[in-house]
Amino acid sequence: MLPRSSLIDKYKVIKTMTKNMNYADAIRALAMDAVQQANSGHPGMPMGMADIAAVLWQKHIRHNPANPKWVNRDRFVISNGHGSMLLYAVLHLSGYDLSIAELKNFRQLHSKTPGHPEYGVTPGVETTTGPLGQGLANAVGMAIAEKVLASDFNRPDHEIINHFTYVFLGDGCLMEGVSHEVCSLAGTLGLNKLVLFYDDNGISIDSEKGEMSSWFSDDTPKRFESYGWNVIPDVDGHDPEKIDAAIVQAKASKHKPTIICCKTIIGKGSPKKQNTGSSHGAPLGEDEVVATRDAMGWPHPPFEIPDEVYAVWNAQAKGQAMENDWAALQGKHQSKYPDLNKELHRRLSGATPNDWAEKLNTETQTWNVNAEKLATRKASQNALEYLGSNLPELIGGSADLAASNLTMWSGSKPITASSSGNYLFYGVREFGMAAIMNGLALHGGLIPYGATFLVFSDYCRNALRMAALMNLRSIFVFTHDSIGLGEDGPTHQPVEHTTSLRIIPNLDVWRPCDAVETLVAWGAMIKRVDGPSCLLATRQGVPHQEKTSDQINDISKGGYVLSGSNNPQAIILATGSEVSLAIEAQKVLESEGVFTRVVSMPATNVFDRQDLDYREAVLPKGLPKVAVEAGVTDFWRKYVGTEGAVVGVDTFGESAPAATLYEHFGVTVQAVVGAVKAVKS
Repeated sequence: MLPRSSLIDKYKVIKTMTKNMNYADAIRALAMDAVQQANSGHPGMPMGMADIAAVLWQKHIRHNPANPKWVNRDRFVISNGHGSMLLYAVLHLSGYDLSIAELKNFRQLHSKTPGHPEYGVTPGVETTTGPLGQGLANAVGMAIAEKVLASDFNRPDHEIINHFTYVFLGDGCLMEGVSHEVCSLAGTLGLNKLVLFYDDNGISIDSEKGEMSSWFSDDTPKRFESYGWNVIPDVDGHDPEKIDAAIVQAKASKHKPTIICCKTIIGKGSPKKQNTGSSHGAPLGEDEVVATRDAMGWPHPPFEIPDEVYAVWNAQAKGQAMENDWAALQGKHQSKYPDLNKELHRRLSGATPNDWAEKLNTETQTWNVNAEKLATRKASQNALEYLGSNLPELIGGSADLAASNLTMWSGSKPITASSSGNYLFYGVREFGMAAIMNGLALHGGLIPYGATFLVFSDYCRNALRMAALMNLRSIFVFTHDSIGLGEDGPTHQPVEHTTSLRIIPNLDVWRPCDAVETLVAWGAMIKRVDGPSCLLATRQGVPHQEKTSDQINDISKGGYVLSGSNNPQAIILATGSEVSLAIEAQKVLESEGVFTRVVSMPATNVFDRQDLDYREAVLPKGLPKVAVEAGVTDFWRKYVGTEGAVVGVDTFGESAPAATLYEHFGVTVQAVVGAVKAVKS
């Protein structure tokens, strides 16, 4: 044991070190150590934005490490998700359930510290980021959700929904077009509780010092001023006092979102690598890590954090106190507004009203009796008319195509800068719409749906993939689903899009054949809580297909026997508007002594999840099969095999009336009849 005099001297050294220590250096050290150990990663951003993170997390963010899902927490999103080690370091230091062992396991299989932040993997991670700009778009959705729920449930002196959404982003996010889409809309909507921190370091992957201006010379402050934002320019991103003052100013904004433009040095602290592109996406190197420790005055071994640093960072007690204060307010809200409070918690739980499913079944049977011919996009609107009045958590929108997508119902109330509601006019911003919807779903308390033409799902595709990756209940409505849209021609006719959506893992794709299937599809999409869904709807009218109660129940299985003999000689599979072709072909074949079964498959993904007995009962082995769908044909080989046939369209479309196009491309009753005869012989 050291003599008392030595212990006193050691204590004095620690006190001096603590007083002079830059607590952001703990982030820098953990980031460079984890990246070095993994021999993979991005140390530059965490080291460059560490000072901003330290001020934000130690002085401003409302959160509780013991309860990462606290309803009224501030949301924090790293849109430049390659800098994930900043977030992991902050969560670890703040007291979340993220051990130092997990930081040592950075980027390794099944760790809680994957290469980019992943929702549902790491406590405290609000969204999966990595594709640049999407985290920013998600954050806009979160800010909209806060605005809507606050309007719905707050009452004077009872503001139980009242939080900020903070975003870190870099040049890459701002270069991506989705940033323009969502930031323009955020300014228009006056989302004053949205705060961005722009990491203005002048470096991207392809650049060294000063070179990035050759391909990115935007005046970012003026750009955001034009959007109607509160702009705080030229903040020294390494000066804690100036950072703090900027955040205080941002939080005081009453009618505008805020961007804080922070001048930073990428890889700050590294003698040879700071302010260079090489620090962006590669380890510093063992020698440079040692040199950086020395330059920062950080004497501790890799992954070792002194107790006094943990003491400064740890937010467990403060966070629990914040949640306790909110819980007391929530209790008063519950006492004064019991029904309102109960409804809030129902919506936040993701549960539908107790009698909702039973009411939906009754409505479906009514629709089956009162059959009518109409486009499935109109049937979708009729479904929304029913669903919207029973599910107040539905929040809809369209990318400037509401009159064509038919996404508005009688109770739709537009969200504006001065008012809340349940409907968003997204403008011509398909990608932004889809990514904002994911943010709405991530926030909780809302079920988002949004629409455009199916051919423009290309613009949404990365957000669709992210919704599937995160298991979000986002509902995408894509109308004008085939060559049946007619005269607009090949630029608007989505021949390959249905198949391309079906191959995204965890994305359910519904293409109903009539109004009843459309209503069942809507019910299934809302009931699904573990992933997103798409509804593909027709522009042209389609006839009602008569169904029994059992058949209606089977629609939700994704595929079912719609018509035909129990001992068919062949099977015809169809979806959407082509189901009526299959039924007509069946009649012609039967008149010629060929007996067939027609299987409607509104959701092939859902059908594939059914048990083997059900699937084989619907599609018995050994029987020849023909599929018909007005789109590319290869997908259907998984059902019909190489010996079967597919009637479809393997070229781009043409401009002409729908009936003419179906005849021109050979998607006809006669073609189906001929295909069945060919495979049967």
